[in-house]
Amino acid sequence: MQPIRDAILSGDRSAPAYAALPLPESYRAVTVHKDEVDMFEGLEAKDKDPRRSLHLDEVPVPELAPGEALVAVMASSINYNTVWTSIFEPMPTFGFLERYGRTSPFAKRHDLPYHIVGSDLAGVVLRTAPDVNLWKPGQEVVAHCLSVELEHHDGHNDTMLDPEQRIWGFETNFGGLAELAIVKTNQLMPKPEHLTWEEAASPGLVNSTAYRQLISRNGAGMKLGDRVLIWGASGGLGSYATQMALAGGGQPICVVSSPEKAQLCRSMGAELVIDRNAEGYRFWKDPQTQDPKEWRRFGTRIRELTGGHDPDIVFEHPGRETFGASVFVTRKGGTIVTCASTSGYQHEYDNRYLWMSLKRIIGSHFANYREAWEANSLIRRGLIHPTLSKTYSLDQVGQAAYDVHQNRHQGKVGVLTLAPEPGLGVSDPDKRAALETQINRFRDH
Repeated sequence: MQPIRDAILSGDRSAPAYAALPLPESYRAVTVHKDEVDMFEGLEAKDKDPRRSLHLDEVPVPELAPGEALVAVMASSINYNTVWTSIFEPMPTFGFLERYGRTSPFAKRHDLPYHIVGSDLAGVVLRTAPDVNLWKPGQEVVAHCLSVELEHHDGHNDTMLDPEQRIWGFETNFGGLAELAIVKTNQLMPKPEHLTWEEAASPGLVNSTAYRQLISRNGAGMKLGDRVLIWGASGGLGSYATQMALAGGGQPICVVSSPEKAQLCRSMGAELVIDRNAEGYRFWKDPQTQDPKEWRRFGTRIRELTGGHDPDIVFEHPGRETFGASVFVTRKGGTIVTCASTSGYQHEYDNRYLWMSLKRIIGSHFANYREAWEANSLIRRGLIHPTLSKTYSLDQVGQAAYDVHQNRHQGKVGVLTLAPEPGLGVSDPDKRAALETQINRFRDH
């Protein structure tokens, strides 16, 4: 991999130079192993340790299929789907790979006894398939994680509705936590020129997800002046929703779990912050019974902050733990928009507060290419900034995923892959200098 790394670090981006680079026979990648899917049997989810299941392996370089690119990955990041893959919940991801492998001879490449994980990357295109026209070797790119076949009519209005829609690096193989990655070229987007490799790699999945969930007409369609309750507002997903609410003229009401996370939200410009641990909210009396009194206490606190108003939109992603409270506190006629369910998929709520108050629940999942492109454009224009809290090396991915699993992080957690050190990759230093103060506001130092 050294010639590839050296070419990228040299700054030469001419297509012929990259097309002439020899490809290695193998590369380093973070994997889970099919023969270890039972290793955590009998353990509670919180006790399953990604440091045991994630491996750094040397794997062969796969062949390119039509419409694909081989990308040299300079940096990647940890998403919650990496945690799910590493603890084999809610199910081992090898079932996804097996089903995908049955769809075509090229898809069969994905059905392997190991799964290369990772749904973000920033890097440089090394090769493209012969049928690709818009992307060339040498281009600096980031990738969104929607992998879609686009053979079915249902995918052509909104690609997220395509029956063969998958999340790259989670439901497909050859993901971004590696020195090389295979992506479809309709996953590629221009790298923000003012960002380092690790900064550029961190927004992709969560920034696009937040955009569709909060801003897009496919999600909540936030408008000027909307009050938006954001759970986990300092985290990898919530921190982008907080920025979008502020940039779009909304009023975020940030819910966090520590004074440090509350301060990060305030540093982003949010004024209304609730530290749910400090205020002692316990929405469940026991694992089977919720406590409506706590919903009411929470709603009263929101009204104290907003001058008597309930949220127009609740940005939901914790799931089971908070969903009953979310439905209760949303204003009459308001919207609960939900994805992820990191605390559990079996949501429970009192339907009287939904049906009789004309509220609506909208399911949201990642983003289509157009939404991902628009979300990336906000980053490139300096309207939204990466919320990167810490960067690990490729051989520390197990620890990085463990930290996310245990909620020890703020914002996103980055991973250096081919980049030898943090701080590299800025190709527009003037723009960087103009935005440096704002960028630093969104970093946890």
